[in-house]
Amino acid sequence: MFNFNEKIIFKKFLLDNTYFFLLASICLTLIVWVIQAVNFLDFVSEDGHSYKVYFYYTILNLPRIFSKIMPVIFFFSLFYTINKYEENNELKIFWIMGITKIKFINVLIKYTFLFFFIQVLLGAFLTPASQNKARSYIKNSNIDYFPSLLKEKKFIDTVDKLTIFIDKKNNNGSFNNVYLKDQIAEDKSKIIIAKSGRLIESLGIRSLELYDGIYININDNKTTIFNFDKTNFNLSKFGTKSVTYRKIQERDNISLLSCLSDFIDHENFIPIPGICDESFINEIKQEFFKRFIKPLYLFSIVLIVSFLLINFKENFMSKSIKSIVFLSSMVGLVVSEISANYFAKNSFYSLTIGFIPVITFLILYLFLIRRFSFNRTKS
Repeated sequence: MFNFNEKIIFKKFLLDNTYFFLLASICLTLIVWVIQAVNFLDFVSEDGHSYKVYFYYTILNLPRIFSKIMPVIFFFSLFYTINKYEENNELKIFWIMGITKIKFINVLIKYTFLFFFIQVLLGAFLTPASQNKARSYIKNSNIDYFPSLLKEKKFIDTVDKLTIFIDKKNNNGSFNNVYLKDQIAEDKSKIIIAKSGRLIESLGIRSLELYDGIYININDNKTTIFNFDKTNFNLSKFGTKSVTYRKIQERDNISLLSCLSDFIDHENFIPIPGICDESFINEIKQEFFKRFIKPLYLFSIVLIVSFLLINFKENFMSKSIKSIVFLSSMVGLVVSEISANYFAKNSFYSLTIGFIPVITFLILYLFLIRRFSFNRTKS
């Protein structure tokens, strides 16, 4: 139990750390988001989506960005706050009040549960939902900026199964010498060559109006050619080449668990290409590791940072201890990232890697208890 004074100093420490965490999170998330937003401009410049689709897509990527960088910011905030308190001799207030270092660590562990639940909420629920929503905007969008994609003397294949070439783009919006190929199927295609053309839109349907040309139908190596004075080629049926299918990380936990359980029950397993088949199983296992096991590394990180409590700024090894703690924490973060790649190799790897964060936590916690109990007895 805490007395009134202990509650005050712990509240101040935890609030200082939380404020730093929130400030660093906002700044770093916005920086990463801006960088990615610039990369996503290809949706407009190359894939022909509208700025509205681009804006919604980039905004919906914020939960994923924050989820990725949250463990790093959590480590930096704790490392910074403890160092700041040590430099300002504020940690001594805890020891003067009779608060043991073990009790201090126990409070940090309880505090870490808050970030653990936030990480699980983001990774397992909010991020997949936002990513799926972002994908649906691309899937349901039209090629709104199609006219801007047409450039002189360039083959444009941004639109799926459609290739367009124009020799000249006039100021009035018309084109000279137009080549168009519609790849309907592997052995079936249409080729249109026209002297001129222009884009038109009627009742929300965009089409290419072509004049004075030839129409070539290729069907199973049979070719049919005829001339035309004027024809309309409907563009509304074509979609973007942007990926529109739902990726593993965009699917909800229930659908992934259902696929995994069906696969385990080999007798009743019916592969569904693109939704649930054998090639997805390893990815699903890795995704579950990222959503539910990887956040456990936060507890190991908080214990590694707690090694700073061994340090005193008067100690001649002060800088070395801080460097070791910093590097060890970074190694822990890297291990948590790469573990997912080995988690799904086989049952032994899955079991071993799944228990690593728990075993690491227990070893570090027992070592710190032993260390601080020994120092206390010695003093």
